[in-house]
Formats: sequence, C-alpha cells, structure tokens
Amino acid sequence: MKFISQKQAASILKVALGTGADFAEIFFEHTVANAIEMVSGEVTKNQTNIIHGASVRILLGAQEVFGYLNDWNPKSLKDLAKKLRASLKSPTKVEVKEFVPQPERHIIEPKKLPSKVKNSAKISLMTKAFKSAKATSKEVSQVVCGLTDKEQNVLIVNSNGTFVTDLRTNIRLTCTVVAGSGANMQAISDSIGDNKGYELFEEHDIKEFAKDIATSAVTMAGADEMVGGKMTVVVHNGFGGVLLHEACVHSLEATSVAKGASVFCNKLGQKIASDVVTAIDDGSRPGQWGSMNFDDEGHPTQKNVLIENGILKSYLVDYRNSRIMNHPVTGSGRRQSYQLSPTSRMSNTFFAPGKDKFEDIIANTKFGLFAKRMGGGSVNPSTGEFNFAVNEGYMIEDGKITKPVRGATLVGSGSEILMNIDMISDNLSFGHGMCGSQSGSIPTDVGEPTIRVQNVTVGGRGVK
Repeated sequence: MKFISQKQAASILKVALGTGADFAEIFFEHTVANAIEMVSGEVTKNQTNIIHGASVRILLGAQEVFGYLNDWNPKSLKDLAKKLRASLKSPTKVEVKEFVPQPERHIIEPKKLPSKVKNSAKISLMTKAFKSAKATSKEVSQVVCGLTDKEQNVLIVNSNGTFVTDLRTNIRLTCTVVAGSGANMQAISDSIGDNKGYELFEEHDIKEFAKDIATSAVTMAGADEMVGGKMTVVVHNGFGGVLLHEACVHSLEATSVAKGASVFCNKLGQKIASDVVTAIDDGSRPGQWGSMNFDDEGHPTQKNVLIENGILKSYLVDYRNSRIMNHPVTGSGRRQSYQLSPTSRMSNTFFAPGKDKFEDIIANTKFGLFAKRMGGGSVNPSTGEFNFAVNEGYMIEDGKITKPVRGATLVGSGSEILMNIDMISDNLSFGHGMCGSQSGSIPTDVGEPTIRVQNVTVGGRGVK
C-alpha cells in the first residue's frame, strides 16, 4: 500500500521538531475490519468498518503532544504538526535522522487474506460450528457465533530514522453455547484466533471445537454450586493464562510502573515468584494472535523474559516511558488505531512450560478445585488484587477429578499467587482475547501450561 514518500515524511517530521522537541513520529493506518454474528444459525450482523488516517506525536523528554487526522495529506499533517509543536519549546534543535532500512521480518505471513475470502465461505465456517454445537445435546438452548477479521496496513516513521510498514490480519472465530433451563442455564465461550490468513481454519477441527464448548455448557448446567474456602487450585492450560495476564503482567507494564503505581515497582532483580515460575511476553511468535512484525512504534517485536526462576528480570516498556524509567524499549508499544497514542502493552504472555505432567499434578492434589476454563475478571495494578470467574470447574478429591461445580471465583493478589505456584506442567497452550487499556483494545494471547497454586481463596454460593 502506498502511504507517503520518505522525503515527504522527513519534511513533516522536521516541521514537528521546529520549536525544540527532541522526537517526532507519524503513524499512518488503513484498516478494513469485518464482523459477522450468527444467532441460532441465522446471520444477525454483517458489518464492515474502514479506518483511515494518520497521527502526529511529538515529545520533549517525557512531555507529549498528540493529534490525528482522517487523511494522509502531507500539507494537512504539516499544519497539524505546527499546531502541536507550539506546546513544546526548547532552545535545543534536533535534526531528523536519515531513514535506516529495516531487515524484513516474516513473523506474520498471511496466505489467504480476508479481502480474498467470500462472505459465503465465512458464513459456512460459522454454520459448521453452530450445527455441531446444537447437535451435541438437546439441552443446548442457544448458540451464538462471531467471526471477526481485519487487514490493518500501517506505516510508522519517526525522527530517529524509523520508516517501517506492517500488515496485521487478526482473524478470530468465537462460539458461545448456552445450555440448561431456568436458574440452571450456563454459558460457555471459546475462540480460535491468530494473526494469519484464513488458512488458520485448515489447522483446526471446527466441529470438535464447537462440540467441546457445548459439552462443557451442558456439564456446567447440571453442576452443584461451589462451596467456597481456602484451598489448592489447579488452573488448566490455555486461557487459564488470563490469571498471569491480569493479576501480574498488567502490573509490569510501564503504564503503571513509570507512575510508581505498581506493586512491582523497584523490584528488578528481586524474587517475586516461586522458583518454578518463568513468565514471558513474546510478540515475535510466528502467526500468533498477539504477534506483529513491528510494534506500533516501529520497533521489532521480541521475546521478553519478565520473570526467570522467580526473579523479576524486565518490565514491558514503550519509547516514551523508557525515558522516564531509564529502561530499554521492549518492542511493546501498541495502540488500537491511529487515533490513540501508543503505550506499553502485552502481546503473547505466558508461563513457560515446567517439568511436571498434568496427570501427576492431579494425582498429587489431595483436595482442591480444578479450574478447567477461566472467565473474565478484574485487577487493581497498584495492589495486584484480583477477582476471577471460573467458567468450568471440577473438584479434586484424593488425587482424582470428580464432580463438576459452578459459580467458583478466585480472589487474591498477583504477588501472592506467584509465590504460591508449586507445580507447572509441560502442556503449554494459548487462549485469545482483546485487552483494553490506555491505548485502546488490542489483540493479546494469554497462555500457560497447567499450574498448581496453594492457599487460594475460592468464592462460591454453595453450602456444606
């Protein structure tokens, strides 16, 4: 896609630095995003959004001014830069550096672009999921499927010599199944997603995917209410990684740390987790939902080891906050669109695989809760305190998974959870979600192998 020339970009950046700012950036975007919804086998929404525009960001130290337009006209962008630069004045003059060619990156290589796939083919995928879920049990009362895709073309240029383009094609199929009746109705959701083309669905059995969700919903509809208490909790792999995402790594983002508003401030090199815990954020995993060739500041994405064998090794840091924190940039600058300024965000965040086997974790647990599917939750980054729903849970009794339970919640703090993890399996997998923060809603993967946590407060409405 043709954005603007390097000469035009350099000219706009020079204007932006005209009153003494020490950094300027232009972010160009053209995105076509599609969303289809299917309820009970009928298409209820088929929507296309086109996002087109550019933003200018100017820094003087940690001071920032930001503005955007819905066009790429160089004159309009120069006018915007003139208005913005008036807020930042310094006697120092910084020149725009010569643009340095970036080595090609092939982390994201879509083969079947969304724009090349007919709506009828997309609806066929959703219909397959609907029929499979509906046929699983007579107790299935509702099936809602959603399919989203986008082609996001961006150009990031800045006064440090960055001039990079990137294409992101995040595609996700979601399925929510409601089973049961009356007060016993239960809903279970899951998704298939990656930053790939529609070849993604050649890698998955959609019928089995939907059947598994429906089976879980039916099971939970007939489950007893959870009896709360302090106990051992085994959190399963995949979307169970939302526990790490919410309860810990939000507190490792520079958005919190740079302000001194994180429970993990000033703890680099200190022990913050048990010895078995290694936690990673890696935006360079090929084709994964939260991956990109370059972040939204033009830095190559990379593997960031945040915690290694219990020791805090790194935060997630964008360019502006790196100035405040004196911490290296980690390729973590992200934004929803050109209308928002970037800041530090997660990409694909996960606990590294351990040496234990899933079967051994269960067999070595006398009593506790098996959280097979985690749901949503909330966290306070300044304290790390969290509250999470367990969408599908089972009791563990004498080393065996026994009866299903519903309505369980996990309550605690991230720092407490990290210290109480004592077993980690080798069965790493990922779940896909959208993370909301200061720079909007972005695709992030959460992942983990099965983990065991001691002394967790579990809430529930059941009575002994």
